[in-house]
Amino acid sequence: MAVLGKIRSKGVILICVIGFALFAFIAEEFFRSCDAASNERRAQVGEVLGDKVNVQDFQKLVDEYTNVIRMTQGRDNLTDEELNQVKDVVWNTFVQNEIINHEAEKLGLKVTDQELQNVLNAGTNPMLLQTPFVNQQTGRFDANLLKQFLAEYKQAQGANPQMADQYRNLYNFWTFIEKSLRQQLLAQKYQTLFAGCLLSNPVSAKMAYDGENQESNIQLAAFPYSSINDNKVKISDSDLKAKYEELKPRFKQYEETRSIKYVEYQVVPSAADRKALDKTVNEYMAVLKDTADPSGIVRKSGSTIAFLGIPQTKAAFPRDIAARLDSIAVGSTTSPVENKADNTLNIIRLISKAEMPDSIQFRAIQVGGATADEAAKRADSIYVALQGGADFETVAKKYGQTGEKTWITSAQYQNAPSMDNDTKSYIQSLNTLGLNETKNLKMTQGNIILQVTDRRAMTTKYVAAVIKKPIEFSKDTYSAAYNKFSRFVSESQTLEAMQKNASKYGFTVRERNDVRNSEHYVAGISDTREAMKWLFEAEENEVSPLYECGENDHLLVVVLTKINEEGFRSLEDENVKSYIRNEVMRDKKAEMLLTQVKGVKDIAGAKAKGGKVSPVNQVTFAAPVFVQATGMSEPALSGAVAATAKGKFCTQAVKGYGGVYMFQVTDKKARSVKFNEKEYEQRQRQRLMQYAGNFMQELYIKAGVKDNRYMFF
Repeated sequence: MAVLGKIRSKGVILICVIGFALFAFIAEEFFRSCDAASNERRAQVGEVLGDKVNVQDFQKLVDEYTNVIRMTQGRDNLTDEELNQVKDVVWNTFVQNEIINHEAEKLGLKVTDQELQNVLNAGTNPMLLQTPFVNQQTGRFDANLLKQFLAEYKQAQGANPQMADQYRNLYNFWTFIEKSLRQQLLAQKYQTLFAGCLLSNPVSAKMAYDGENQESNIQLAAFPYSSINDNKVKISDSDLKAKYEELKPRFKQYEETRSIKYVEYQVVPSAADRKALDKTVNEYMAVLKDTADPSGIVRKSGSTIAFLGIPQTKAAFPRDIAARLDSIAVGSTTSPVENKADNTLNIIRLISKAEMPDSIQFRAIQVGGATADEAAKRADSIYVALQGGADFETVAKKYGQTGEKTWITSAQYQNAPSMDNDTKSYIQSLNTLGLNETKNLKMTQGNIILQVTDRRAMTTKYVAAVIKKPIEFSKDTYSAAYNKFSRFVSESQTLEAMQKNASKYGFTVRERNDVRNSEHYVAGISDTREAMKWLFEAEENEVSPLYECGENDHLLVVVLTKINEEGFRSLEDENVKSYIRNEVMRDKKAEMLLTQVKGVKDIAGAKAKGGKVSPVNQVTFAAPVFVQATGMSEPALSGAVAATAKGKFCTQAVKGYGGVYMFQVTDKKARSVKFNEKEYEQRQRQRLMQYAGNFMQELYIKAGVKDNRYMFF
């Protein structure tokens, strides 16, 4: 009881303690759930039709498409710009596919296996022609070659890792093509169904024919808006508001954007940096000129062009280097030349130059053995047998190989970042072997029997060592620039301060409106993803941190001046207000000019009122009239002329984009073009399809697409 009494005496305290503990527990769960929701949001690259798109799923699609590009173009690496293009293509394709799938499901549209098989059997789809399964004789996709590959793919799973990997890459490539084909067929079905809703008829066809072929010659009196000084036009706030309400649909914005002001500074080499670089490059030139193997000095120089030591076409070199190759004597070395386009100093040593095939067909037998001597002896016996007339493929099959003919082009190897001696010997042999000539090539891991079976597209190839040295700034130069820019940023924590201090430091404040989160760079400067993330999380008038960006040569600071939210841009927006003001100005001037020409009955009267009179011939309803006096195309004038009979003066003045017009029709006749009803109906239908071509944009808007890629890429 004593214990119970003590508890009761502390009742208020215990209630508080227990209450606090319960609150802490509930709060912990709340914050945990908030963290989970926040983490989920941070993992979302976007949203389509209410479905969240996980960044890992999107990255898989990017990797898939990147591998397809690497495989089809024979490249190992893509530039940052190319990777950005890949991400844009993948995102746009993904969104379009999701929207089409959604619409097709509602309509009951789908692609059957038989429909896909029909496309494979036809073999003419452009996507199929990009695969390795093309029959070289017919130039068409061969479904039998695909079936053969799929059967070999299953068998290759237990083969050596390198072969299994090659088969797996090709299988993944085919899976991508098949998936893309299905999506293409579904989109075509939807578009065909949509197109069936747009019809033409004989009446509209005849109207279109008349609109194109009924010509009028006129005497035109133009009263340009420019003839009235802007100062004579009074525009009130009520005028602007009324016009804004009239044109408000034009200012609908379907995504949130940002307007910014920013200062960017690009660090450039100092005079001392240039002097030191010139000295270093001249030393490289002296060594390159005399060395037997240029690979070491090219590598040491930090050249952006690797020395492969194999014959290469001009396409393997940058344009500035390729343009000079034919003017250099074989065996000579050029003095350093600056290329301002890519900011480099360049030295070329031309080692050799010869006419060689760009495309080579060959076959090969790989020969191995327990020892190098055993491989060499086996290779010698194979070589002797082939020289004696043995069939290449028959011999190859004895060693578990097909010996089939394969094509290789210069583009497949000449842009490699590096090349070992075995590969170099292999490529050199292919380039120099004659037609049907066979060679026993000794390699590190054995021997290869090579035979060239065809040579095509003879072209000039060069073996050239190139030192392309970027003109870079020193650490001291960058440090000095960074310190200066850092002081500027620390003193410029408001937009007003930034604009005031910019001139003092020699900087310029620039402006950019409507930055979208789908852009990859801020102000067109690479490596500004962190700045982009800041921009779409900042508040208006907030100043960013200092960003080091570009190719490690740019410094950047940004002010978020305005958040342009989704919806209608207001009249207070500077761009909107300027547009509306110009529209009101034109309306007011048109009213003044219409009053000026009131009562005019003929061209002479129009001229007396100040009209600029000139003849305009071949006016048709189908094309807007271009008026020399105002410099504008005027569709309203074309319509008015078409409705006016020969010899008649216009019933009323025409208000156009560039002025007010009056005219008299002096002649009207039909062109000598025969009316083909079916042809014009088809043309009308195509025109309707062009007008309706923005259906995808409408579906995109309704899909509620949210693009958050800027947070990840």
